[in-house]
Amino acid sequence: MTAPDYRAPESVGRLQQRAFLVGGVAVLLAIFGWLRYPDDFYRSYLMSYMLIFGFALGSLGLVMLQHLTGGLWGIMIRRPAESATRTLPFLLVLFIPILFGMKTLYFRWLDPRETLKQPLSAMQQWYLTKNNFAIRAVIYFAVLLSLMFIFNAWSRKQDVDRDDRSLRRRLKMLAGPGIILYVFVVSFAAIDWVMSISPHWASTIYGFLFVAGQLISSLSLMIAVIVMMASAEPFASIMKPRYLHDLAKLLFAFNMLWAYFGFSQLLIIWSGNQPEEITFFHSRLYGSWGIVAVIVLIFHFFVPFFVLLPQDVKRSTRWMPKIALWMIFMRLVDLFWLTRPEFALGGVKFSWLDLVVPVALIGLWLGFFAWNLKREPLFPLGDPKLAEVIAPNEH
Repeated sequence: MTAPDYRAPESVGRLQQRAFLVGGVAVLLAIFGWLRYPDDFYRSYLMSYMLIFGFALGSLGLVMLQHLTGGLWGIMIRRPAESATRTLPFLLVLFIPILFGMKTLYFRWLDPRETLKQPLSAMQQWYLTKNNFAIRAVIYFAVLLSLMFIFNAWSRKQDVDRDDRSLRRRLKMLAGPGIILYVFVVSFAAIDWVMSISPHWASTIYGFLFVAGQLISSLSLMIAVIVMMASAEPFASIMKPRYLHDLAKLLFAFNMLWAYFGFSQLLIIWSGNQPEEITFFHSRLYGSWGIVAVIVLIFHFFVPFFVLLPQDVKRSTRWMPKIALWMIFMRLVDLFWLTRPEFALGGVKFSWLDLVVPVALIGLWLGFFAWNLKREPLFPLGDPKLAEVIAPNEH
């Protein structure tokens, strides 16, 4: 068993080329949109950035979850997930436009005229400032990049020192605290970058919605990627229906968790009926935004829930990639519903940048992801459970 035996197939190289090509063309159009319609650009950019941020951060969560549980399902996606986490330096660079667009995105707490209309509390006046916003973002990325570096470095070391069982224990011991750090960072980042668009509204479960959403989007991406690679060696002879079944069940569970968090937030706020708390849902459940809410409810939860119930579907290499890509699309729709109403209180308004900017960022991100995926063996060669995964027998 050598590293060259488990290199990425040609399909990954084709994905890289096409992603960079499509993303590059979309970037040129997005730059034109930024020059002509900067407000629309920044609003589309935030939504798109949170999606690809979820690809990388959700993958980091999956890597740590696999180390903590030791499930065989994780061996199949561990290296693709690690490759996704290594896009974090690129995401750090892509965060810069959000800093430039703060006056557009966070005008409700940056514009003195807005704060005169609806004053901020003393805590908000201290917390919601440009400098504190940037400092916290640096802290978030420092924590995430540290976790990414450690887990990737130890994983590579495991390939070399295959008999070092202590390394496996250290990975497992770090995974628990790492998941806690991940949840805290994602929660506070969601509060800073998205919830603060509505500074006079707050929810203690808001960050968990993003944690669950990131796990959905990243796992959906992993399912699509490994099925794509299963058309050629080495995945063709290793990929078994039961592994896809396990991943599909996990996707089903994450989607239910996301729905539970969303419903819990709505139920508590609705039953409380406090004027300062209902503004968020009042602007999103009435008028044309209510139609978007119904679309999210039906096509993000109910349809995947019933489609993923049959075992045959969960084991199907024909249907699972389609379901996974649909889930990614619905994550984008959900982010649109979460972020845009504050800028369009009168009703749903679309911009051509809502199509171009997501294509640009997703294309560039996929290109870097595929480039990272080609650099390492597709399987963790030093993991003691790899032999069981690649065993020819099906059970």
